[in-house]
Amino acid sequence: MEPIGVHHVSVNVRDVDEALTFYTGVLGLKKRSDRPNFGFGGAWLDAGDGQQVHLIEAPVPPDLGQHLALGVSDLAGTISELRQGGLEVTDAIEVGPGYQAFLHDPAGNTIELFQWGALEAG
Repeated sequence: MEPIGVHHVSVNVRDVDEALTFYTGVLGLKKRSDRPNFGFGGAWLDAGDGQQVHLIEAPVPPDLGQHLALGVSDLAGTISELRQGGLEVTDAIEVGPGYQAFLHDPAGNTIELFQWGALEAG
């Protein structure tokens, strides 16, 4: 097997409408219209470069370190913008080839924001 990339990740959420508001209105993902009716609530979102996030209406598992990481081009600016919107976001820390910060969605899922390279002042 030779994977060519990540097509999607799925995230369990308690309330799909609340999650949609957060993931599209706050994080800027775009709702897709091609999700079939699977018999349970959910939504498919574009996360850029052909990658998707699938929201699944189901119990949210306990936080044991699992998370969704979204790449951003301006981490300092993104942190500032999200904090101005009332969200709690950690300070950026250097890790490997870039910087990361963390926040939580309304269901309590951890989201990492990652920027490759040097961190600009925000």
